Amino acid sequence: MNDDRQDIRGVLIQIQGARLLLPNATISEVLSYADPEPVADAPDWLLGRIRWRGWQLPLVAFSRMAGIAAEQGGLGSKVAVMKALHGSDRMPFFALLTQGFPRLVTVARDALVADADEGALPEGVLTRVLLNDDPALIPDLDAVAASVEDALQRAA
Repeated sequence: MNDDRQDIRGVLIQIQGARLLLPNATISEVLSYADPEPVADAPDWLLGRIRWRGWQLPLVAFSRMAGIAAEQGGLGSKVAVMKALHGSDRMPFFALLTQGFPRLVTVARDALVADADEGALPEGVLTRVLLNDDPALIPDLDAVAASVEDALQRAA
């Protein structure tokens, strides 16, 4: 029997006011939240920098960037270390504030459909989808990484 359906390993990340759906391969590690070192003159969605394996990673509050909610880190928050897929050598990783642990999911082709919401997409969002009838956002990680690099250059 030939089954050409291809399942994808994904991760659902809860952020304030929404859920993000990402390929499993984009997450390097999940850490407990600790207050980041502030970056002077950075946009409010760039919460600061955290230390990880010798790197100083910019910490992004995606809900703030996308204009969904005024997300802040605190008790119960986690930090997902993301691989910037097409990031520069200077910034191959960045961190994303999450509410709790990301959840591994298997995404079957027939379980994922584009959301028919006609509204404008928030900043940093590639598309809206329904996964088993639950709404999620697919972030544009390249655009997020570019926004972070731009913000860090302007703040320097």
